[in-house]
Amino acid sequence: MFRFIAIILGIIVLSTMSIGIIILGIFAAIIGIIYTTITGRRPNFSFTTNPFKAKQRQAIFLETVFVLMGKLAKADGRISQHEIDHVEAFIQKMGMSAEHRQEAIRQFKRGSDPAFDINPTIQQFMQHCGNSVNLRQVLLVYLTVMALADGQLDPAEKAILQQVANQLGYSTAEFNRILDMVLGQAHFSGQQGSSQQRSSATDIADAYKALGVTADNSNQEIKRAYRKLMSQYHPDKLTGQGVPEDMIAVATEQAKEIQVAYDLIKRQRGIK
Repeated sequence: MFRFIAIILGIIVLSTMSIGIIILGIFAAIIGIIYTTITGRRPNFSFTTNPFKAKQRQAIFLETVFVLMGKLAKADGRISQHEIDHVEAFIQKMGMSAEHRQEAIRQFKRGSDPAFDINPTIQQFMQHCGNSVNLRQVLLVYLTVMALADGQLDPAEKAILQQVANQLGYSTAEFNRILDMVLGQAHFSGQQGSSQQRSSATDIADAYKALGVTADNSNQEIKRAYRKLMSQYHPDKLTGQGVPEDMIAVATEQAKEIQVAYDLIKRQRGIK
Protein backbone atom coordinates (compact mmCIF):
# COMPACT_ATOMS: atom_id res chain seq x y z
CA MET A 1 0.00 0.00 0.00
CA PHE A 2 2.73 2.44 0.99
CA ARG A 3 4.70 1.52 -2.15
CA PHE A 4 1.62 2.22 -4.30
CA ILE A 5 1.15 5.64 -2.65
CA ALA A 6 4.85 6.46 -3.17
CA ILE A 7 4.58 5.58 -6.87
CA ILE A 8 1.49 7.77 -7.27
CA LEU A 9 3.22 10.69 -5.49
CA GLY A 10 6.27 10.23 -7.70
CA ILE A 11 4.13 10.39 -10.84
CA ILE A 12 2.42 13.55 -9.55
CA VAL A 13 5.79 15.23 -8.81
CA LEU A 14 7.22 14.32 -12.21
CA SER A 15 4.05 15.51 -13.93
CA THR A 16 4.21 18.80 -12.03
CA MET A 17 7.86 19.26 -12.99
CA SER A 18 7.09 18.51 -16.64
CA ILE A 19 4.24 21.02 -16.66
CA GLY A 20 6.55 23.58 -15.04
CA ILE A 21 9.19 23.00 -17.68
CA ILE A 22 6.63 23.32 -20.46
CA ILE A 23 5.26 26.55 -18.96
CA LEU A 24 8.80 27.90 -18.55
CA GLY A 25 9.54 27.00 -22.16
CA ILE A 26 6.40 28.76 -23.37
CA PHE A 27 7.26 31.81 -21.25
CA ALA A 28 10.80 31.90 -22.65
CA ALA A 29 9.43 31.60 -26.18
CA ILE A 30 7.07 34.51 -25.61
CA ILE A 31 9.91 36.63 -24.20
CA GLY A 32 12.04 35.66 -27.20
CA ILE A 33 9.35 36.73 -29.66
CA ILE A 34 8.91 40.08 -27.90
CA TYR A 35 12.69 40.65 -27.76
CA THR A 36 13.13 39.78 -31.44
CA THR A 37 10.25 42.03 -32.45
CA ILE A 38 11.66 45.00 -30.56
CA THR A 39 15.37 44.61 -31.29
CA GLY A 40 15.44 42.63 -34.52
CA ARG A 41 17.95 40.23 -32.90
CA ARG A 42 17.57 36.71 -31.58
CA PRO A 43 17.99 36.41 -27.79
CA ASN A 44 20.69 34.31 -26.19
CA PHE A 45 19.29 32.24 -23.29
CA SER A 46 22.56 30.45 -22.55
CA PHE A 47 23.23 30.56 -18.81
CA THR A 48 26.08 28.08 -18.63
CA THR A 49 29.37 27.77 -20.44
CA ASN A 50 30.58 24.44 -21.74
CA PRO A 51 34.26 24.20 -20.65
CA PHE A 52 35.23 22.48 -23.91
CA LYS A 53 33.42 25.12 -25.96
CA ALA A 54 35.05 27.91 -23.92
CA LYS A 55 38.52 26.48 -24.62
CA GLN A 56 37.66 26.18 -28.30
CA ARG A 57 36.50 29.82 -28.45
CA GLN A 58 39.69 30.94 -26.70
CA ALA A 59 41.85 29.06 -29.20
CA ILE A 60 39.90 30.54 -32.13
CA PHE A 61 40.10 34.06 -30.68
CA LEU A 62 43.88 33.74 -30.23
CA GLU A 63 44.32 32.40 -33.76
CA THR A 64 42.16 35.15 -35.30
CA VAL A 65 43.92 38.00 -33.48
CA PHE A 66 47.42 36.99 -34.51
CA VAL A 67 46.61 35.83 -38.03
CA LEU A 68 45.00 39.20 -38.74
CA MET A 69 47.83 41.04 -36.98
CA GLY A 70 50.24 39.32 -39.36
CA LYS A 71 48.10 40.37 -42.32
CA LEU A 72 48.02 43.97 -41.11
CA ALA A 73 51.75 44.08 -40.46
CA LYS A 74 52.48 43.00 -44.05
CA ALA A 75 49.72 45.16 -45.59
CA ASP A 76 52.12 47.87 -46.79
CA GLY A 77 54.56 45.32 -48.22
CA ARG A 78 56.95 45.07 -45.30
CA ILE A 79 56.86 44.41 -41.57
CA SER A 80 58.41 47.39 -39.80
CA GLN A 81 60.49 47.18 -36.64
CA HIS A 82 57.77 49.21 -34.89
CA GLU A 83 55.25 46.51 -35.75
CA ILE A 84 57.56 43.70 -34.63
CA ASP A 85 58.23 45.55 -31.37
CA HIS A 86 54.50 46.11 -30.89
CA VAL A 87 53.71 42.42 -31.30
CA GLU A 88 56.49 41.51 -28.86
CA ALA A 89 55.23 44.13 -26.39
CA PHE A 90 51.69 42.87 -26.91
CA ILE A 91 52.76 39.31 -26.04
CA GLN A 92 54.85 40.43 -23.06
CA LYS A 93 52.06 42.65 -21.72
CA MET A 94 49.76 39.64 -21.72
CA GLY A 95 52.28 37.51 -19.85
CA MET A 96 51.55 34.71 -22.29
CA SER A 97 52.37 31.14 -21.44
CA ALA A 98 55.19 29.63 -23.50
CA GLU A 99 52.65 27.50 -25.38
CA HIS A 100 50.42 30.49 -26.23
CA ARG A 101 53.42 32.62 -27.22
CA GLN A 102 54.68 29.95 -29.61
CA GLU A 103 51.20 29.56 -31.12
CA ALA A 104 50.76 33.36 -31.43
CA ILE A 105 54.03 33.71 -33.36
CA ARG A 106 53.08 30.79 -35.62
CA GLN A 107 49.71 32.36 -36.44
CA PHE A 108 51.30 35.78 -36.99
CA LYS A 109 53.69 34.26 -39.56
CA ARG A 110 50.77 32.51 -41.31
CA GLY A 111 48.89 35.77 -41.61
CA SER A 112 51.92 37.69 -42.87
CA ASP A 113 52.23 35.40 -45.91
CA PRO A 114 51.01 37.54 -48.87
CA ALA A 115 49.24 34.50 -50.33
CA PHE A 116 47.30 33.79 -47.13
CA ASP A 117 43.51 34.19 -47.42
CA ILE A 118 42.04 35.64 -44.20
CA ASN A 119 38.40 34.99 -45.14
CA PRO A 120 38.19 31.40 -43.75
CA THR A 121 39.74 32.61 -40.49
CA ILE A 122 37.13 35.37 -40.09
CA GLN A 123 34.32 32.97 -41.05
CA GLN A 124 35.51 30.51 -38.40
CA PHE A 125 35.60 33.33 -35.83
CA MET A 126 32.05 34.40 -36.71
CA GLN A 127 30.81 30.83 -36.50
CA HIS A 128 32.14 30.27 -32.99
CA CYS A 129 32.41 33.78 -31.50
CA GLY A 130 30.25 36.00 -33.68
CA ASN A 131 27.23 35.92 -31.37
CA SER A 132 29.19 37.96 -28.82
CA VAL A 133 29.18 41.71 -29.52
CA ASN A 134 32.00 42.11 -26.99
CA LEU A 135 34.30 39.63 -28.71
CA ARG A 136 33.73 41.19 -32.12
CA GLN A 137 34.46 44.69 -30.84
CA VAL A 138 37.47 43.65 -28.74
CA LEU A 139 38.92 41.86 -31.78
CA LEU A 140 38.50 44.96 -33.95
CA VAL A 141 39.99 47.19 -31.23
CA TYR A 142 43.04 44.91 -30.80
CA LEU A 143 43.64 44.95 -34.56
CA THR A 144 43.26 48.73 -34.80
CA VAL A 145 45.78 49.21 -31.99
CA MET A 146 48.17 46.95 -33.93
CA ALA A 147 47.66 48.93 -37.14
CA LEU A 148 48.54 52.14 -35.30
CA ALA A 149 51.71 50.65 -33.77
CA ASP A 150 53.98 52.66 -36.06
CA GLY A 151 52.11 55.92 -35.35
CA GLN A 152 50.08 56.03 -38.56
CA LEU A 153 47.31 54.16 -40.34
CA ASP A 154 48.49 53.13 -43.79
CA PRO A 155 45.73 53.09 -46.47
CA ALA A 156 46.38 49.37 -47.06
CA GLU A 157 46.02 48.70 -43.32
CA LYS A 158 42.79 50.69 -43.15
CA ALA A 159 41.43 48.75 -46.12
CA ILE A 160 42.07 45.44 -44.31
CA LEU A 161 40.51 46.77 -41.10
CA GLN A 162 37.47 47.91 -43.07
CA GLN A 163 37.22 44.47 -44.72
CA VAL A 164 37.44 42.73 -41.35
CA ALA A 165 34.93 45.13 -39.79
CA ASN A 166 32.44 44.48 -42.59
CA GLN A 167 32.75 40.72 -42.17
CA LEU A 168 32.26 41.16 -38.41
CA GLY A 169 28.97 42.90 -39.17
CA TYR A 170 29.98 46.56 -38.78
CA SER A 171 28.92 49.25 -41.22
CA THR A 172 31.44 51.80 -42.49
CA ALA A 173 30.01 54.40 -40.09
CA GLU A 174 30.31 51.99 -37.12
CA PHE A 175 33.87 51.12 -38.12
CA ASN A 176 34.83 54.80 -38.30
CA ARG A 177 33.28 55.36 -34.86
CA ILE A 178 35.34 52.53 -33.36
CA LEU A 179 38.46 53.82 -35.13
CA ASP A 180 37.90 57.29 -33.61
CA MET A 181 37.41 55.71 -30.19
CA VAL A 182 40.71 53.81 -30.39
CA LEU A 183 42.54 56.94 -31.58
CA GLY A 184 40.99 58.91 -28.72
CA GLN A 185 41.86 56.24 -26.15
CA ALA A 186 45.46 56.08 -27.41
CA HIS A 187 45.79 59.77 -26.45
CA PHE A 188 45.52 58.71 -22.80
CA SER A 189 47.80 55.67 -22.96
CA GLY A 190 50.08 55.37 -19.95
CA GLN A 191 48.27 58.03 -17.90
CA GLN A 192 47.12 57.16 -14.42
CA GLY A 193 43.60 57.89 -13.21
CA SER A 194 42.42 61.42 -12.57
CA SER A 195 45.86 62.61 -11.42
CA GLN A 196 46.44 63.98 -14.92
CA GLN A 197 45.25 67.58 -14.95
CA ARG A 198 45.74 68.29 -18.67
CA SER A 199 42.63 69.83 -20.15
CA SER A 200 43.53 71.42 -23.47
CA ALA A 201 40.95 71.54 -26.24
CA THR A 202 42.71 68.60 -27.93
CA ASP A 203 42.68 66.55 -24.72
CA ILE A 204 38.97 67.12 -24.22
CA ALA A 205 38.14 66.40 -27.87
CA ASP A 206 40.03 63.11 -27.68
CA ALA A 207 38.32 62.28 -24.39
CA TYR A 208 34.93 62.50 -26.08
CA LYS A 209 36.20 60.35 -28.96
CA ALA A 210 37.54 57.78 -26.50
CA LEU A 211 34.02 57.28 -25.14
CA GLY A 212 32.36 57.36 -28.55
CA VAL A 213 30.35 60.50 -27.70
CA THR A 214 30.43 64.21 -28.52
CA ALA A 215 30.18 67.43 -26.53
CA ASP A 216 26.53 67.60 -27.62
CA ASN A 217 25.66 64.49 -25.59
CA SER A 218 24.03 64.96 -22.20
CA ASN A 219 25.80 64.03 -18.95
CA GLN A 220 23.51 61.03 -18.62
CA GLU A 221 24.31 59.82 -22.14
CA ILE A 222 28.03 60.18 -21.45
CA LYS A 223 27.70 58.21 -18.21
CA ARG A 224 25.86 55.43 -20.06
CA ALA A 225 28.53 55.30 -22.80
CA TYR A 226 31.29 55.13 -20.15
CA ARG A 227 29.55 52.35 -18.19
CA LYS A 228 28.86 50.36 -21.35
CA LEU A 229 32.52 50.51 -22.41
CA MET A 230 33.77 49.58 -18.94
CA SER A 231 31.34 46.64 -18.92
CA GLN A 232 32.61 45.48 -22.32
CA TYR A 233 36.18 45.41 -21.02
CA HIS A 234 35.34 43.71 -17.71
CA PRO A 235 37.82 40.81 -17.26
CA ASP A 236 35.27 38.25 -16.00
CA LYS A 237 32.89 38.98 -18.87
CA LEU A 238 35.61 38.72 -21.53
CA THR A 239 37.08 35.53 -20.06
CA GLY A 240 33.64 33.96 -19.89
CA GLN A 241 32.92 34.84 -23.50
CA GLY A 242 36.14 33.45 -24.93
CA VAL A 243 39.07 35.87 -24.54
CA PRO A 244 42.09 33.88 -23.28
CA GLU A 245 43.04 34.89 -19.73
CA ASP A 246 46.52 35.92 -20.80
CA MET A 247 45.00 38.40 -23.28
CA ILE A 248 42.87 40.22 -20.69
CA ALA A 249 45.73 42.61 -19.81
CA VAL A 250 45.28 44.41 -23.13
CA ALA A 251 41.59 44.99 -22.43
CA THR A 252 42.49 46.20 -18.94
CA GLU A 253 44.84 48.78 -20.49
CA GLN A 254 42.03 50.01 -22.76
CA ALA A 255 39.77 50.31 -19.71
CA LYS A 256 42.37 52.48 -17.95
CA GLU A 257 42.51 54.83 -20.95
CA ILE A 258 38.70 55.06 -20.96
CA GLN A 259 38.74 55.85 -17.24
CA VAL A 260 41.25 58.69 -17.69
CA ALA A 261 39.19 60.12 -20.56
CA TYR A 262 35.99 59.98 -18.51
CA ASP A 263 37.67 61.62 -15.50
CA LEU A 264 38.76 64.48 -17.74
CA ILE A 265 35.23 64.97 -19.09
CA LYS A 266 33.81 64.82 -15.58
CA ARG A 267 36.11 67.58 -14.40
CA GLN A 268 35.44 69.69 -17.47
CA ARG A 269 31.64 69.32 -17.22
CA GLY A 270 31.34 69.10 -13.45
CA ILE A 271 29.73 65.65 -13.58
CA LYS A 272 29.25 64.12 -10.13
